Amino acid sequence: MFLLNLQSKIPIYEQIQSQILRFIEAGVLKTGDRLPSVRQLAVDNGINPNTVARAYAQLEADGYVYNLPKKGVYIAEIDSVSSRETQLMQAIKPLVSAGYTKKELIDAVEKLFEEVE
Repeated sequence: MFLLNLQSKIPIYEQIQSQILRFIEAGVLKTGDRLPSVRQLAVDNGINPNTVARAYAQLEADGYVYNLPKKGVYIAEIDSVSSRETQLMQAIKPLVSAGYTKKELIDAVEKLFEEVE
């Protein structure tokens, strides 16, 4: 279900978060769907369970999932506008971390829209 790039500069927990958000946006995951357990997702992908727990904790803090103790982690009811904004933020964060300026990002977005139009 998850395709993680262990060689990427993007932290694995952020990759998990962004993939879950994309699955929600695409309708693959719907409100009330259960996510894989922390342990199962870690074993399936050969990663540390703490990494998965961190991703789930951040998604819960952002309101995308909720945790039922001893039952699992489930997709919460999500406002689609908020979800789109979060996806944009997840896409932009690595660029800002890489040192791109606000002006460079704005110029790139404007150029992209000029090409599309």
